[in-house]
Amino acid sequence: MSYSVGRLDKLVEKNRVHRDVYTNPEVFDLEMERLWGRAWVYVGHESQVSQAGEFITTSIGTEPVVLSRDKFGQVHVLYNRCGHKGAKVAAHKTGKTSMFRCPYHGWSYHLDGKLNVVPHDRGYDDTGFDREDPQFSMQPVARVASHRGFVFASLAGDGPDLKTFLGATIATIDNMCDRSPVGKVEVVGSSLPYMHDCNWKMFIENLNDAVHPMVAHASVGHATRKVVDGLPEGAPTPGEAEIISPFGGSYEFFDSLGCRTMPFGHSFMGGKGSIHSSYSEIPGYMESMVASYGQKKVDEILSQNRHNTTVYPSFTLKDAVQVARVCRPIAVDKTLIESWHFRLVGAPEEMLHRTITYSRLINSPASMVGPDDWDCYERMQNSLQSESAHWVDMRRFIGQEKLEGDVTVSPGTSDQASRNQYKAWSAYMTGEVA
Repeated sequence: MSYSVGRLDKLVEKNRVHRDVYTNPEVFDLEMERLWGRAWVYVGHESQVSQAGEFITTSIGTEPVVLSRDKFGQVHVLYNRCGHKGAKVAAHKTGKTSMFRCPYHGWSYHLDGKLNVVPHDRGYDDTGFDREDPQFSMQPVARVASHRGFVFASLAGDGPDLKTFLGATIATIDNMCDRSPVGKVEVVGSSLPYMHDCNWKMFIENLNDAVHPMVAHASVGHATRKVVDGLPEGAPTPGEAEIISPFGGSYEFFDSLGCRTMPFGHSFMGGKGSIHSSYSEIPGYMESMVASYGQKKVDEILSQNRHNTTVYPSFTLKDAVQVARVCRPIAVDKTLIESWHFRLVGAPEEMLHRTITYSRLINSPASMVGPDDWDCYERMQNSLQSESAHWVDMRRFIGQEKLEGDVTVSPGTSDQASRNQYKAWSAYMTGEVA
């Protein structure tokens, strides 16, 4: 079955989407070309390649890429493909090297991707081979840009610049960095990977779906409240309970947070408050912040508290707990989610401990929350094959949105975040996004 622009356009309606967007391999392939191949996609953080020669391997959609830093300090994003036979050049997730060397025929490349050495090159004498010809290098992706150390890339040579693309989500990146006494964050360790047996969009939609927590996460919320209620009078609430308790919040609580959506499919919940608002203060943190910024500026920084800022289509960021989750589509029904943890440079180490604790409690395959979501995704992926119905409804609170500049505001349990994602999805897939 071939999907014309007209046929793709019919997969998304005002209040529902067709099941093919989740289940059809041809649609998935078109997404990799038209959406993931055009949008700005998060690649990594500059702190992961802080020194010359350091690199990480990852992907943009299904395209393998390498993020590297050359000897001049320049950051590059290269297709992870040899210019000779096309073998994947860099095999390790991270590393440090003076050059990239293909494991097949030994062609080597500078850290900016330019061809370096061709072994036994006399075989190319009088053949017209030109080592300066860019086709024989590891190719750079079309565009690379960063903000506060967060590196994004686009496989498309044209389109909006990164700042325009990020829009109001840029304030989440800024706020997370500003929560450091020196205005800087850095990635710590490797990612926490979690393979999902579902289409990538199910995870992205769920990030700001505030109807499911009191159902899918009801048991963990109830158990946590039971533990807290059983504490001796005056005993402090354990940090783990502070983290988990909000996941058992009420519909009214999540409605009060509000959902905010932006162009290009982005969204976040909260703003002045979120599920992280009631965390206990960590000793020494406020003192270090006030010493750096002054009380007025610190109050301004800490007054922002967003939940799941989703930069569509590739990642979500939490300013208050310094966790990023990155979406890596693999197939129409398989998605890798990587959780990355950031240190607030200059802050007490206990801040990082809370960041990692949060992720292990919520995002890990062995956590108390993440598997609830995974189970729901798998159920949907399987049952959407059924012929009983072909559409997925997304009409909750439709028509009750309010526009504030480029930001659309809805009650927290609205389906507006999902509707906004599919508005962007349709624009990419039908060529409306330039």
